[in-house]
Amino acid sequence: MKKLLLTGVLTVTTAFTVACGGGESSEGESKVIKVGASPIPHTEILEEAKSLLEEKGYELQIEEFTDYVLPNTALSEKDIDANYFQHEPYLKSQIADHGYDFESVGGVHIEPIGVYSKRYDSLEELPEGATIIMSSSVADHGRMLSMLEEKGLITLKDGIEKTEATIDDIAENPKNLQFKADIEAPFLTKAYENDEADAILINGNLALEADLDPSVDSIALESPENNPYVNLIVVRSEDKDSEKIQALVEVLHSEEIQQFIEENYKGSVIPANE
Repeated sequence: MKKLLLTGVLTVTTAFTVACGGGESSEGESKVIKVGASPIPHTEILEEAKSLLEEKGYELQIEEFTDYVLPNTALSEKDIDANYFQHEPYLKSQIADHGYDFESVGGVHIEPIGVYSKRYDSLEELPEGATIIMSSSVADHGRMLSMLEEKGLITLKDGIEKTEATIDDIAENPKNLQFKADIEAPFLTKAYENDEADAILINGNLALEADLDPSVDSIALESPENNPYVNLIVVRSEDKDSEKIQALVEVLHSEEIQQFIEENYKGSVIPANE
């Protein structure tokens, strides 16, 4: 079943709790941990973490978000204790744009970005002048263009910060690829289903949400080596050393969670080991 995420829509899953009570510790800290997360794989990973956190005396509540703006708004407004959906370049851009006092307390996984095509079976088959669709989010462009450079399709200008590269930073484009960047990220999978371009770059979580298997359905997949796009646990700076945040990090870095990721996603999602 194909599913389409709607930007700006917020779904709150208040029923996702474990039966361990919502009291406080002897020091007065709440034993409830509220985490905002994207649906797949983030919410699924947190679901797996619930019983492990229960063993530590904490109740995990998950609030599910289907866009990339509201999770940081909710964290800033103290509606949640942490969020789990973003990588470092995006976090930095959000802090710069909004002045958030946030910090990462650890990375959990990488979702390799993929190239998808209904017309071709490999990047080598892409013809002269092929049209490539990218997310309209400029924060994604550096990652997508770096991947195309890694695969030998383009060369970026010397001396630029790869995570901040834009289409204007392409120095060499031997196949004269044509880039379109006017579709919001959640609608990329629909563009793929409608065969709107020769190739489409889609974030791993969005592909999974649309029942695509990145390791099988993509014609090329981003390398996890030296990848700065680890999905992070992000908190308000004032809370980074709290007992419940440390418990959350410990569980999400545990061997049990790493094994869950490896066994369930088979290379489409990769443990970050950090």
